[in-house]
Amino acid sequence: MKLRTLGRHIREGVRNIFRNGWMSFASISSIFISLFILGAFVLLALNVNKLADQLESQVEIRAFLQMDATKESEAAIETKLRNIPEVKSVTYLTAEQNLQEMSEMLGSDGKQLLEDFQGEDNPLPASFTIEVYDPLTVAAAAAQVEAISSAQDPPAFQQVKYGKGTVETLFKVTDTVRNIGLIIVAGLAVTAMFLIATTIKTTIINRQREISIMKLVGATNAFIRWPFFVEGALIGFLSSALTAAVVIFGYGELIRQSEFDLGLMSIRLVSMNEAAAIIVPLTIGIGTFLGVWGSVLSVRRYLKV
Repeated sequence: MKLRTLGRHIREGVRNIFRNGWMSFASISSIFISLFILGAFVLLALNVNKLADQLESQVEIRAFLQMDATKESEAAIETKLRNIPEVKSVTYLTAEQNLQEMSEMLGSDGKQLLEDFQGEDNPLPASFTIEVYDPLTVAAAAAQVEAISSAQDPPAFQQVKYGKGTVETLFKVTDTVRNIGLIIVAGLAVTAMFLIATTIKTTIINRQREISIMKLVGATNAFIRWPFFVEGALIGFLSSALTAAVVIFGYGELIRQSEFDLGLMSIRLVSMNEAAAIIVPLTIGIGTFLGVWGSVLSVRRYLKV
């Protein structure tokens, strides 16, 4: 195709948008609303998935040593724990550190309550905090920790805790939430695709007389198609670019307004850069593609004159 011809098609496509102002506005509005809903649910799904990952990453094993454990036995046990394949890290906490941790968890009242349990009066044992590579393997790792304890007489640990029962329920809930989110997003994407394509097709259908006349006076199919392709692509691009800008701006405001409150609850939202890297190409890609696709399907029907 010659550059002059291509330029003509682009000019005609742009003119068609302004020439059919109300239909163009209706198309842009329809695409904007569809993609906005899709974008909002994608962001929701991303943040739900991130929250699930955060909860899973906090799963750990706490193994409480016997009160009379010696430094030598503690070092030997730590070596064995580090040799467990599923274990990522092992952190030793003294009895004093465990008491301080409990005091902080209980707040100001807890500090007063526990201030008499210092030094030799400390009722808490030393412990190991064990982190695994994959949260799904925490039960298997805990079983190996208990096996290490049981191999000694008396057992090396008073208690091995990892939230048995609660952890398994957490994994089931997070998997269910992820699957539901994926289904909702996929359903909205398909709905948006059909709605956008239908809107573009309606715009073209309202101009079937124009297409028929051009065909009757000898215009080739390609000559008729290209301005409509350009128009559909521009409508799709403008709508989706506007959607991406509004969604990202709104999400940025949400992060700014809720950052402090969510930080107090140790909840971190997907960052602006992560969100933009997904939302911008997704919305612009879908909008532009469907703008062209809707034009192609509609114009083809009215070229059979």
